[in-house]
Amino acid sequence: MDLIESLDRQLERNPSIPELFPGDSVKVYVRIVEGERERVQAFQGTVMRVRGSGANATFTVRRVASHGVGVERTFLLHSPRVDKVEVVRRAHVRRARLYYLRDRKGKAARLREKRK
Repeated sequence: MDLIESLDRQLERNPSIPELFPGDSVKVYVRIVEGERERVQAFQGTVMRVRGSGANATFTVRRVASHGVGVERTFLLHSPRVDKVEVVRRAHVRRARLYYLRDRKGKAARLREKRK
């Protein structure tokens, strides 16, 4: 257990990843390797959940792709594959897990924007 704790203490937060909360609309830039080439691809959606701490911290982002198909992706917070994260807008939510958005479509899936 001492080894895991020492690794967590050494782990420094990536400065290009801000603090994330459920309900945030974010744009996640992910490094993708195709053969020998590497490129950065953006994945824009709503943060469904943020879980864990230390090296195991993850966040799940959901977006609605073509034909109304929902796509969820889970990213490691400290992964070298995550290039940067931009917060597009913040929303006011009363849940830590926004799984109820999976059942909603269109205007019913909107979240109220957080006032400053």
